[in-house]
This record gives sequence, C-alpha cells and structure tokens, in this order.
Amino acid sequence: MCCCHWGAQTVTRPCSWVFTLRTGAALCLSMGSYHCKCEKPPWKGARRSSYYVVLFLMIGVLIFYIWFSRLLLPLTIWRVRNDTRTISPFHHLTSQFFVEYPHRYQFIVDQPNKCRQERPFLVVMIPVAPQNREARDIIRCTWGNETRVLGRLVSYYFLLGKSRIGNDTEPPDEQILLESRTHGDILQSDFLDSYKNLSIKTMVMLEWLSTRCLNSSYAMKIDSDTFLNVNNLISMVMHAPRRGYMTGLVARDAQVLRDPHSKWFLSSDVFAEPSYPPYALGLGYVFSMDLPERILEASRHVKAVYIEDVYVGLCMKHAGVPLTDPPHDGLFVASPPSYMSACYLSSVIATLLQSSKEILYVWEVYKTQPQSDC
Repeated sequence: MCCCHWGAQTVTRPCSWVFTLRTGAALCLSMGSYHCKCEKPPWKGARRSSYYVVLFLMIGVLIFYIWFSRLLLPLTIWRVRNDTRTISPFHHLTSQFFVEYPHRYQFIVDQPNKCRQERPFLVVMIPVAPQNREARDIIRCTWGNETRVLGRLVSYYFLLGKSRIGNDTEPPDEQILLESRTHGDILQSDFLDSYKNLSIKTMVMLEWLSTRCLNSSYAMKIDSDTFLNVNNLISMVMHAPRRGYMTGLVARDAQVLRDPHSKWFLSSDVFAEPSYPPYALGLGYVFSMDLPERILEASRHVKAVYIEDVYVGLCMKHAGVPLTDPPHDGLFVASPPSYMSACYLSSVIATLLQSSKEILYVWEVYKTQPQSDC
C-alpha cells in the first residue's frame, strides 16, 4: 500500500506498478508539500529513479549539442574559407557595401539600332527612377530638346532599372512601354532600381554605349536633377582629346568617410586606403567613347562598391587612365548659389539643383533673361 500525508490527513492507495508509475508520480509531484512513501522494495524505487535521471540527462545533452552546433556552424564555415585571415569587427557589414557586378543584366526595353543609325557626336545618358516620368518630361522640354548644337548632333537616353524585385521574365510596365514608343529614348534593364545599385546602373550604361554607339565621339552621364548647358558642353568637347578623356568636377585626395552614419560610409575592410583615387562627381561627367570598353574590362578586376562615381574612379585607376580637369573652374558645380542668374547659367556646363522641377525655373531664366551684360 502507498500512503500520502497532507498535514494530518492520510490517503491510502493500492501500491501497484501502474499506480506507482502513472498516477503516483503525477500525484506526488502535483501536491507539492505531500510526503509520499510506498511500501515496496527500496532498491526498485532507486533503480527507477536512476532511469529517470539518466533519461533527463540524455535529453539535456542532446538539446545542448543541437543548440551549440547551430551556433558554431557559421563561424566554422568562415574559418575554413578564411583560415589565413582574422575576423574583422565589420565582417557582418561588408556585404552591404558591394553590389552584384559584373553580372549579365538584360535590357527589357531597348533602342538597339537608333544610336548607330543617327551617329550622334555626343550621347547624353540620364539615369532616372522608372516611376519618375515627370523628370523625364521636364528634361525633354528643356535642355534635352537641344539636339543640334554648333552643327553637332546630340542624342539623349533615359536609363531605368526595374521598379520592384521580380523574376527575369517579368514584363515591363505598360506605361513605360508606351513612353518608349512615343519618344524612343527609354532604356530599361532588369536590375532593381535603387540608390545602392547606382554602380550597376552606371556599368549597364557603359555596356550599352560600348555596343550601341560605336560611331559616336563622346558621351555624358548626368543626373536628372541637374541643369545642363549643352552649348557650353559641345564647345568644350570639340577641343577635347578623342581618346582616354574623362572630365567633370574631379575630386582629388577625397577622404574616405569612416562614420557609420554617413550616406557614403565605407569601412576599412572594404577600402583600406585613407583617400580615394581621383574620380569625377556623379552629378555629370563627360568621356570619350573608347573608355566604356576600358572601364568594363577593369571592372572584372575591381570589386564593385555602391558609391558609383568612386567605383568608376577605381576602374579608371586600374585601367591606367588619368582624369582631366575642365578647362577652368566653375564649369561643373555641385554647390550652386541660391540665386541663379542668366549670367551664371550661361557660364556653367552642369550645375546641381534641388530637384528636377527646378530645371523648369532655371531654364526659363536661361532662355528669357538678357545675357548681353555677362
């Protein structure tokens, strides 16, 4: 018989194996301050208790082994692949600084023959977000409408990525297709259009130029929120070298930003040097048409970082091509004055604005205000 005592009360049950194993253990454990004893041989209870202890220990060891193995697996793989290097405190961050290039991106909206047939002297490439139709229309009716300048033909193309992540067979937006049929100036590739992918956008631009515009002399990359004086641009490149030429607002000895809160932060793991090689700021730069192929070749050896103008500069350094400063200061402006007079606008080639909408205002000033006193 089994006797359980709760204060002065005594509960008596048949001391069977069934009660002991199934009911007795549950009853005794659930009653907290119960004092239970069973009238059975002591060695049998001790052996049964040892079985439970061993079982719980085995389960505990198994759980600990699974948890600890999953914790160490990524570190083990990393050590196998990087057994000659030490772990960097920025290792978990480095992936965000690099972009997927070189990679075989495809054009889903293209103008495959237009540039070759027109044979423009200068091709202007304008990277723009696919949803920003307003910026494209503003440029088309302002400086992008200057197609014959100083006797030279100028053509313009808008370069877009995809507005969302999708598979390779995702059809382009119907509105973009309609816009392409109407204007014939849309190029859309299948990479995701985002700030972090601007380097991809630039390299895709160079790929297109190197295969579609073999008969052109120069090309320019310019941001969609920038005023462009096409007349001054053509006047400058008419006297520029035909090969190995790139100019713009050239940054020399620019310091690498190590502040993690900066928009252009790069860790020392990604770029160890304290300063960058010379590069042309992305607001607008001009280059001879032999450079796209040379930069693309260099890109096979230079890992692509997300800061697009810096990456082009790294490729230029690897290709052994020095950048050229403009003929004089003030042609490419990143920090314009608060008030832009007609004289100022007639003196620059490219000046950054607050937004693409501001192009309408400065274009009106440039075209209507007298410049005779400049």
